[in-house]
Amino acid sequence: MRRLFYVALGATAGVLVVRRASAALNRWTPEGMAGQLGGAGERVALWWAEVQALAAAREVELRDALGLDRDDDEDTRTSTTGIRSVR
Repeated sequence: MRRLFYVALGATAGVLVVRRASAALNRWTPEGMAGQLGGAGERVALWWAEVQALAAAREVELRDALGLDRDDDEDTRTSTTGIRSVR
C-alpha cells in the first residue's frame, strides 16, 4: 500500500512540474511575449508573422535551387544498375 501511495505521489508531482515548466516556457515564445506586452504585443505578433512568411519564401527558393520539387521523369535517368542519377 505504501508503494502505491508513493507512485501516485510521484506521478502527481511529475504532472505538476511538467505543467508549470510548459507554462513557463510558453511565456518565452513570441506569442506568449506578445500577450504579456499588451499594445506592443501586436507589433511582436506582426513581426513574427513576417518572419514566418519570409522563412517560407526562402524555403521555396532553396527547394527550387536544389531541385527537390522537380518531376522525376524529366530530371533523372535510370542507369543499368537501376540506380537513379541526376543529370
